[in-house]
Amino acid sequence: MQRSGYGLIVAGLFGLASCSEPAPKPAPFEFVEATIADVQSAITSGSVTCHDVVAGYLSRIERFDQPTGLNAITVVNTAALARADELDAMLRRGQTVGPLFCAPLLVKDNFDTVGLPTTGGSIALKDSIAPDDAFMVRQLKEAGAIVLAKTNMAEWAFSPRQTVSSSHGTTANAYDFNRTPAGSSGGTASGVAASFAVAGMGTDTGNSIRGPSSHLALFGIRSTIGLTSRDGIIPLSFDWDIAGPMTRTVEDGARLFDVVAGYDEADPFTKLGRDKREEDYTAFLDADGLKGARIGVLKALVYTDDADPEVIRVFEQAVKDLENAGAIIVDPFSVDNFAAHLDADVFCVRFRYDMQQYLRSLGPDAPIRDVMEVYESGQYSPYIKEGLEFFGSRPLGQHPEAGDPPCLDYPDHPARKAYLDDVVRAMDAADVDVVVYPTWTNPPAPLETALEDYKGDNSQLVAPATGLPAVTVPMGFTRGHLPAGLQMLGRPYAEGLLIKLAYAYEQATQHRRPPSAFAGE
Repeated sequence: MQRSGYGLIVAGLFGLASCSEPAPKPAPFEFVEATIADVQSAITSGSVTCHDVVAGYLSRIERFDQPTGLNAITVVNTAALARADELDAMLRRGQTVGPLFCAPLLVKDNFDTVGLPTTGGSIALKDSIAPDDAFMVRQLKEAGAIVLAKTNMAEWAFSPRQTVSSSHGTTANAYDFNRTPAGSSGGTASGVAASFAVAGMGTDTGNSIRGPSSHLALFGIRSTIGLTSRDGIIPLSFDWDIAGPMTRTVEDGARLFDVVAGYDEADPFTKLGRDKREEDYTAFLDADGLKGARIGVLKALVYTDDADPEVIRVFEQAVKDLENAGAIIVDPFSVDNFAAHLDADVFCVRFRYDMQQYLRSLGPDAPIRDVMEVYESGQYSPYIKEGLEFFGSRPLGQHPEAGDPPCLDYPDHPARKAYLDDVVRAMDAADVDVVVYPTWTNPPAPLETALEDYKGDNSQLVAPATGLPAVTVPMGFTRGHLPAGLQMLGRPYAEGLLIKLAYAYEQATQHRRPPSAFAGE
């Protein structure tokens, strides 16, 4: 698999300084909003070590996470400093290190991670430690990244509305502790926004990378189904689930995505995208990338009955900013049969079946054999009771295709294929490169009413059912401090183009700013 040009051989970093005059004292490393490039530059310049960087982020977690009530982190990796020391030793010896060397990462609590519990937000799995790493975790580690900590999530990834688990409680929004970070990857979103690490990883069945990223002023990417592996990740629905980066900058998102995208024999869906990945996703980081790009505005997901006026004003300004950066705006843009596609029942209920496959992967030490044991034992948060009843309704061991009536996998599901065809046909007819709309048309809801005030979640409506790729990028704030996100939807395997356009928009607008409660070192 091809990798980006960020890999390097570092030699002689710790050579003797000249004796003619004392070396200037290096400036202290700034952890808040630091990028992967910032970390690596500071290390290669000799101003800090990887140990210093990892220790600094661990200190931020200890200082801010529980004391503020953010509750983004579930467990800290006690081996992180030892791994940092190994990387420092490699650097001193001039050995080759990976493209993500010493990038401390937060990983959602549904990625199998050797040595750390993977609970999926369920107290029933609070002591479950997988025998090996998820594919993406392994790829990141091999590239030199360090898993710093695991992050809280909505229980079993059931909720796009909030991040509440029976294993670790409630996560707040880093920009407003009285607001929700959305779900289910809210722990990663708030942790990355608060600069508890340089970047993080989340999963997205319908919303759960893009929604929390929107609510926390992050870049998040949901890839085309088939381009990335889900092996070793606790599933919700295997033919909808996607995993990927959640980052403070598009560049860092591209750097992580370049490492994790690609074929994995353990995930059969990646056969679909085996020859589809780009050689180097970081090559698409072009600040002038919007010039000449044709962008369709999907108004059906903008001017809805419950859309918040402030979010819509921010979105309208985003469209103007795209145009000012050289894009050609195609407005209106519409999709044939769109309302019918939104109303269609295209979701296969397969959670119990998929969980059975996952639990088998844990071997004989798996804490349960059937996820419905959790329902029978009462080991769950009250808000997911109906979800367990719904998602666990299929007989144990029954694949949806064996049901009556059968529910076919993507890409053979006829209604999902029809939806995909209509979207791509509309894009072709209008000659647009991407389609845009607000990621959410409402600001983050209050924590106390996150369930009742759930509205405006556009992430559920196109990308998951069609299998198309989509990204979200910060487009500004409402109420003075609540983030809003701009979503861009592309054709199959257009991740490189999406990164290019998102990066150009980010560079032109610079909306990202840290949450005030976490701005101090």
